[in-house]
Amino acid sequence: MDHYDIQGAEMSYKICILLALVGLMTSYAHPAFGQIGQTEIVQWQYGKRAAVSLTFDDGSINQFRVAVPIMNSLGLPATFFIITGNIAGSQYHGVFLGRSTKAIIQESAGTSTNKDNFFERASAIGYLGYQGTLQYHSRAGELYEDGRVDDAYRLLDEAYAKVRQGLLKPKERDPAENDRSVISWGELRELAKQGYEISSHTVTHARLAVLDEKNLVYELEKSHEEILNQIGSKHTFTIECPYGTEDKRVMKYALARYPAARNRMPEPFLEELDRWNNMDPGTSSKEYVQWQRGALTRTPIALMKSWIDIIAAHHNIWLVLVFHGVDGIGWEPKTGPELKEYFNYIKSKEDQLWVATFQDVTKYMRERNYSTVHSSQRGDRLEVVLGHDLKQEFYDLPLTLRTIVPPEWPSAEIRQGKGTQRVQVVRDQGKGYVTYQAVPNAGTVTLEKTGS
Repeated sequence: MDHYDIQGAEMSYKICILLALVGLMTSYAHPAFGQIGQTEIVQWQYGKRAAVSLTFDDGSINQFRVAVPIMNSLGLPATFFIITGNIAGSQYHGVFLGRSTKAIIQESAGTSTNKDNFFERASAIGYLGYQGTLQYHSRAGELYEDGRVDDAYRLLDEAYAKVRQGLLKPKERDPAENDRSVISWGELRELAKQGYEISSHTVTHARLAVLDEKNLVYELEKSHEEILNQIGSKHTFTIECPYGTEDKRVMKYALARYPAARNRMPEPFLEELDRWNNMDPGTSSKEYVQWQRGALTRTPIALMKSWIDIIAAHHNIWLVLVFHGVDGIGWEPKTGPELKEYFNYIKSKEDQLWVATFQDVTKYMRERNYSTVHSSQRGDRLEVVLGHDLKQEFYDLPLTLRTIVPPEWPSAEIRQGKGTQRVQVVRDQGKGYVTYQAVPNAGTVTLEKTGS
């Protein structure tokens, strides 16, 4: 071993000793739990075994008239992904940004659809003023995302040819066009005050994967701006891009504007299983699993209940339930009685399940993984400092901490800022600990013995 190897070994030994000493008074997000004062951030809020998020897409009216009263009666929160341009009073509606559509139609006569003009033509097709062209947009997007790109090109060529030949009827103005949803922004604001999350499902529910840059950005940014202006910044955290797209280009644009997307949330600690994935979530070795399940009209309630049983049998699964129509209104509707039975089943498991909005579960996982916890003993008092470097404007959700306390403590008073909690000590294998809530970056948490 030469001089540099010996010097490096000595330095490594000194670092190991230093880290060992620091470890006596410091614990991080995932400590070896056992010493007095040692603190961990537990897997799920309130020490639950699993998490569940109820999410609704499209904002069809019976989600609010039928499903919300059921959830209110049970105290269950939910996330609504709304199409902002459909709501009366919205500032932003569907529009094509770009060249004259007449010029695009004329150009299609001499130039077939190809990689250079596909996105523009797919963006414009629904705004040509003819009946049925929006369906061509949706179908072309589906083909494109299925990898059938040439078929998507041919479909647009067919659509533009029909327009040029006068084979499509002019689009008549729908008298209900500006009143497609009875829900109002005022009602949505009230739901937000009750704890429901109101999130973006874009302006028009377009196939984002086949929009050009201008129109893609419009759908993402204007729905964001609408919700910001109508309800507030708290509700600009999450988006669901329509049709469950996982297109990489779309996700790059979406995640640059929203901290979270139900479509994709690339995190090293998270296994993402979308609605079409048949992998057993219990086989994942990741710290967290986001397991999406879509409840369709034909989905048996027994199967839906089995999803709850599966997550309750593990410790790391976040079940994200996706609903659309309710009581005959909307895509693949479930009935009110089905939802009532199912939500009651979820409620019956509340001792094991943390039911929370999509944004709150996302925040908890990120805060837990990117926080540090420092603990120390000061005489008869324990002190805990919890912090992270995430953006405070978004990440201020309380975390659930568990701290080992001296064996003689029967209970503890926990203070952080002006807040006080009194909790009983739980004993397990000869050790006593307390479980409590703390807000990151909100000051030192102090724990003191109470009781005799």
